[in-house]
Amino acid sequence: MTNTSPPPTSPHSIADVERDTGLGKDTLRVWERRYGFPQPQRDAQGERRYSDDDLTRLRHIRRLIDAGHRPGQIVPLSLERLLALSSVNTPQPARQMQPDGEMPAAATEAHPWLDLLRRQDAAGLRHALVRMINERGLARTLTEGISPMNVLVGQSWLEGRLAVHEEHLYTEVVQGTLRHAMVALQPPARPPRVLMTTLPGEQHGLGLLMAECFMVLEGCHTVPLGVQTPIPDLVNAVTAAQADVVALSFTAAQNPREVRAALDQLRELLPPAVEIWAGGACPALYKPVRGRSGASAGSRAFWPLGRLQDIPLAVSRWRAEAGQPA
Repeated sequence: MTNTSPPPTSPHSIADVERDTGLGKDTLRVWERRYGFPQPQRDAQGERRYSDDDLTRLRHIRRLIDAGHRPGQIVPLSLERLLALSSVNTPQPARQMQPDGEMPAAATEAHPWLDLLRRQDAAGLRHALVRMINERGLARTLTEGISPMNVLVGQSWLEGRLAVHEEHLYTEVVQGTLRHAMVALQPPARPPRVLMTTLPGEQHGLGLLMAECFMVLEGCHTVPLGVQTPIPDLVNAVTAAQADVVALSFTAAQNPREVRAALDQLRELLPPAVEIWAGGACPALYKPVRGRSGASAGSRAFWPLGRLQDIPLAVSRWRAEAGQPA
């Protein structure tokens, strides 16, 4: 029997949806079974095909998860209900206020960057980033320019004002500029040696790169592995690199139970003296960690880092406990 589903209504493969939303293929399949959404059509080869409406709804679900909602609460909701929740829960970067009531300069300066994206002006965006780095330094560019811009880009993508390829262009330009800035710094690397990656299922690496910039500014020796390193390979890499710290990044789309289980598994496999630093928007990172009987400070399950600005404090603490110069 031939497939009678009209192709134009379901143009997206599961890989397309994963790239667009950051929601893993396994997550989409679990939601399909558990919550009844999404319910993709099947093509002639039996592969899942998702409609534009499915993709729009999944985008809003992803943003609400980033805002702290549990999948079970929002995945079954209609698009209308999701839009109502989004209007309450989605960050509004243009309305971020300073204590004196003024909008931060970075928020207003970020809007021209959106225009550059819409014009596909990669060189112009790169120039704007480099100019801010030269004027404010790398740390302030990250916190005052790139971080709010990340929110603006995400919100514009969600509202359909930026296409997926424009969001990808933004990520590529920012990553390239930050890597160049780190090379230009060339500080003398010293302990701790920090191995940086994400675990399987977490394919977003921009936050990890931003964290690496802060660590380089602190003079750390960083060992970047990119994204989605399997735990056995990560353990081997720690030994090969003689790493003191494993730094991991998690977005809010990651399943909280799976995140905590993976962190516990990694803690059991790593030497007690190797610390795990975990950052990102996943709420599971910031729930109280049950203490371990007889555990040393170095064998604590993991150290949560909620903000980029927490990294210098974490490095300072590590050096003090290790007897290293501040």
